Amino acid sequence: MDRAGIELNGTRYRWPSRPVVVVCIDGGDPAYFARGVADGIVPNVERFMTTGFGAVADGDVPSFTCPNNMSIATGSPPAVHGISGNFYLDRDTGEAVVMTGPELIRSRTVMAEFSRHGATVVSITAKDKLREQLGKDMDLAGGSVNFSAEFAGRCTLEDTGIENALELVGLPQPHMYSPELSLFVLEAGITLLEQRRPDILYLSLTDYIQHKYAPGESEADRYYRNLDAAFGRLDAVGAVVALTADHGMNDKSHPDGSPNVIWLQDLLDARFGKGSSTVICPITDRFVAHHGALGGFVRVYCHGSLAPEDVMRVVRPLPGVEAVYDKPTAARVFELPLDREGDVVVVGRTDTCIGAAEADHDLSGLKGHRLRTHGGISERKVPFIINRPLRPEYAATAAAGPLRSYQIFDFAINGVDPA
Repeated sequence: MDRAGIELNGTRYRWPSRPVVVVCIDGGDPAYFARGVADGIVPNVERFMTTGFGAVADGDVPSFTCPNNMSIATGSPPAVHGISGNFYLDRDTGEAVVMTGPELIRSRTVMAEFSRHGATVVSITAKDKLREQLGKDMDLAGGSVNFSAEFAGRCTLEDTGIENALELVGLPQPHMYSPELSLFVLEAGITLLEQRRPDILYLSLTDYIQHKYAPGESEADRYYRNLDAAFGRLDAVGAVVALTADHGMNDKSHPDGSPNVIWLQDLLDARFGKGSSTVICPITDRFVAHHGALGGFVRVYCHGSLAPEDVMRVVRPLPGVEAVYDKPTAARVFELPLDREGDVVVVGRTDTCIGAAEADHDLSGLKGHRLRTHGGISERKVPFIINRPLRPEYAATAAAGPLRSYQIFDFAINGVDPA
């Protein structure tokens, strides 16, 4: 068995001497931990930050689930792994495509590459939309596992490396829109860590709570207490525990509670005519009840004689717009794959989200809650916490900055002293 480690996307990862657990706290804005530490509800995280390492890192823009999970899991930006949103427009067919197929990712993950060299790895996601990309080329024959809490009751040994995750964990199937979906992921990870002691675990949660509750609200506090307890149990087993997030979260509502939205497709249709452009909201997936497919980053595709410069001229002065880029500039600034970029990228300010046509967004799922969502530059800040001290060279790298969330596996595997 090759114990020399692996190389992936320019980074050499040594063979872990103890289990390494990376947790992606979906929607885990640093403000939740800051408030939790201040209020004493996350004692384990506070201890990690005091005796280990704690900082705030930059995630990728668009600050959405799919691109950032893939960045974290591959140790590279979207320009390398190719996943630049949850949704994109296929120019060849003119169809909008969910960006979760394994054929769309252009890199293996750290977990898959280690499994191919004989390591035992575990990848557990809350939503099944990430499972296939995270598990692309993963070797499940040696005891590795790759499944989602969403379909925990449907697991088969052939597809996921485990027969029935519900039986393993001893919990019922969690509801898709509930904090229990994320807590199931953590409970499953703890169980597998205790029973099988895999080399690497990646646990990716869901942002249901963060979309609905701000830091300090009672439901957010309850959720973060439960997360913290699970992190403490992972630490107690002797693992290196690294915590980060795919994106932050901000309130994007008016004072009266109504969503603060720029309906960009309606504006462009009124100015240039229907059919002249297509606005794609890359936050879109099939789980839109808590955000109505509204985020802080959209792509505009121009048709016919409409030029990107014309769109940019109209959009740039709109109140609530933070930045407008043409295709090459957006790809360069945000390290995105050029061939999957729109003609124009529009990014909203911290308090503003951007939609397509108002008639195309169903906001009934908000049910009286203020709209809290993500996608822009303002939601790229994420926690970067490890339960053990960094080696001097990694501490120096972190201090020099900028620290990127996709470095978390490098820091967790290479950046702490071996056992």
